[in-house]
Amino acid sequence: MTGLTRRALPALAALALPTAAKAQNTATPAPSSATPTPLTLMLDWFVNPDHAPIIIAREGGHFTRAGLDVRIVAPADPNDPPRLVAAKQADLGVYYQKTLHLAVDQDLPLVRVGTLVATPLSTLSVLRDGPVKTLEDLKGKKIGFSTAGFEEVAVGTILGTVGLSVKDVTLVNVNFGLSSALMSGQVDAILGGFRNFELHQMELEGRTGRAFYPEQHGFPIYDELIYVAHRDRAKDPALRRFMDALESATTFLVNNPEESWKMFIEGPRKELDNELNRRAFKDTLNRFSLSPAALDSNRYQRFARFLAEKKMIRSVPPLSQYAVELPPA
Repeated sequence: MTGLTRRALPALAALALPTAAKAQNTATPAPSSATPTPLTLMLDWFVNPDHAPIIIAREGGHFTRAGLDVRIVAPADPNDPPRLVAAKQADLGVYYQKTLHLAVDQDLPLVRVGTLVATPLSTLSVLRDGPVKTLEDLKGKKIGFSTAGFEEVAVGTILGTVGLSVKDVTLVNVNFGLSSALMSGQVDAILGGFRNFELHQMELEGRTGRAFYPEQHGFPIYDELIYVAHRDRAKDPALRRFMDALESATTFLVNNPEESWKMFIEGPRKELDNELNRRAFKDTLNRFSLSPAALDSNRYQRFARFLAEKKMIRSVPPLSQYAVELPPA
């Protein structure tokens, strides 16, 4: 989620600290030590349905049974997680595969250790009742974006599949007001709205959207949300126990969606109990990685080559420098 509603969520940093865990049937065996290992996890933003496996792992006791005491922190600034993890001020961070390649190219000592959302979520979206019916119709139009640095390559790649280029459109930085900019007519399309969130938001506001999916228009498939750690932690058994706990929690989540939704919105997260988040929660269930520790090496190398070809990174580094599969705990 990168649009207005996501950024305008109430200041719910406290929501990242769920109430006491409740035991569930699926369990990750705890290590022999009686003292839990503390871990700090930095989210990419305030708690939202994209983080459901993390919340279920905490609420369902999966972290506890793995011998972990996980502190979940929502950042004051969405740029904080990679910086704090690189500075060893946090053990893990929720991040984006697309941006990981750029960060590593800038010499941040980060490494992917797990996957949260295993499919792309970002879209190029327009209003269904608007003038843009096909990608070709974007010629001469305005496209809004929220995060600078990737927009020209993304738009250029998508439009390139229909013989257009980024020079055929006008890019407009609308900050984090993606949905509102599109619905108000400030722009004709938006880049970066999440298919599991912004499209539902617009529909609920009576302005149904139409999405063009980057992975169907020139983009290699990628993991939307991942877990990163400092490169020095690439063999840390506590991180593997964290991933195993998430695997258990995600399995419970997909097997018991209604019970998991109730766990997700209880206590301090009750402000998330609305139709938009309910739809986003349901729409994201089949996108969570069921094997969060597993690494698709080809996917990462393929995307790195894509970025190198687009001159977004200097070269393609060895995979082990930025993505690993943690060894068994």
